[in-house]
Amino acid sequence: MIRRNLCDRLLLALSDTPVVLINGARQTGKSTLVQSPEVAEPGRRYLTFDDRSVLAAAKGDPGGFIAGLMTPVTLDEVQHVPELFSAIKIAVDRKREPGRFLLTGSADVLLLPKLSESLAGRMEVLTLWPFSQGEMNGVRESFLDTLFSKHPVGHRGRSGALQRTELFEKVLVGGYPPIAARRQVARRNAWFQSYLTTILQRGVRDLANIADLTAVPQLLSVVASRAGGLLNFADLSRRLSLPQTTLKRYFALLETTFLMQLLRPWSVNVGQRVIRTPKVYLSDTGLLSHLLGLSAERLELDAGLAGAVLENFVLLELRKQSGWSDTRPQFYYWRTASGQEVDIVLENPAGHLVGVEVKASASLQTGDLRGLQALASAVGKRWIRGVVLYTGTETIPFTATLHGIPISELWETRK
Repeated sequence: MIRRNLCDRLLLALSDTPVVLINGARQTGKSTLVQSPEVAEPGRRYLTFDDRSVLAAAKGDPGGFIAGLMTPVTLDEVQHVPELFSAIKIAVDRKREPGRFLLTGSADVLLLPKLSESLAGRMEVLTLWPFSQGEMNGVRESFLDTLFSKHPVGHRGRSGALQRTELFEKVLVGGYPPIAARRQVARRNAWFQSYLTTILQRGVRDLANIADLTAVPQLLSVVASRAGGLLNFADLSRRLSLPQTTLKRYFALLETTFLMQLLRPWSVNVGQRVIRTPKVYLSDTGLLSHLLGLSAERLELDAGLAGAVLENFVLLELRKQSGWSDTRPQFYYWRTASGQEVDIVLENPAGHLVGVEVKASASLQTGDLRGLQALASAVGKRWIRGVVLYTGTETIPFTATLHGIPISELWETRK
């Protein structure tokens, strides 16, 4: 079994927090993680709300259900019973012990305010994404922390990084655990098709009670084709012949079920970050590749498409690493009215910034640094460094704080 890099943070949370919730998309391995020998200590009971009898008991009398449990207990897929959160709050307030309730859910409670607010100060939320590249290679990556360290980045200057064709194959496969063992493209496509059907029937519909979800697969495909682009509801509304109100509701559901994620713009004015237009990405490049019918050959032929897919891939790998990193930065992008931009901007709690550009090319030019140089000039002393991640094999030190680095360094930089 592949050990999840989030496990250490989960165990730490269970040691000092009454309620710990692991959320993430379906089939990312949440149930496997909470039942692993490291986590399922002796005496911890496991119940899943995918079991209809357990679900009926919890829905019929949430307070009685929680009161009747011997803790510690693990409750799987709690999004099916949102009424439980209030009952758990009461139980924790009566007896506050670390690790009493370990919950999993396939919906982001941070986007469901009534649920997250009911356990404010009592619950730690961790997100389990599909496998990171490091996890599949038995590595606990530290690239994200290295970006914010005082040590030079990419100083090893070694060659032998992953070749483009190998990199593209990793991008096409993605990180869902059931896909890892499927070598044939046809078998991967069959799994993704079944997965999308399950998500629509048991994820989105359960959350919103929407009868007609026929437009959602088409919406996902359109989003996949625009990965890394600005979210334009007016344009999407015309393209899909859907009212903007319906479209926004679908988007909220896709974000809540971890199929899609938004990246908001960085601005000195914190209030402006929420108001301005976000960029949109899918939460797994294997799913993205399935929706667009991508192949390594097509990525080789279409540089623009390859750049967008690689940007999505890099963002996801960094998101995954943030779950166990010491830095835990916020994620943004940067774009000016004059056209200067940086694909990903990372901001640590102290307000220091790192810029990340993603290029599909196997070689770099000084022009590839313009966005990073402009951002560094704009933020002054808040700047730490910038990196251009590309498909070549050499680490290139352009300046003391600007480097070109092979994309595979994302998971080869380890703790």
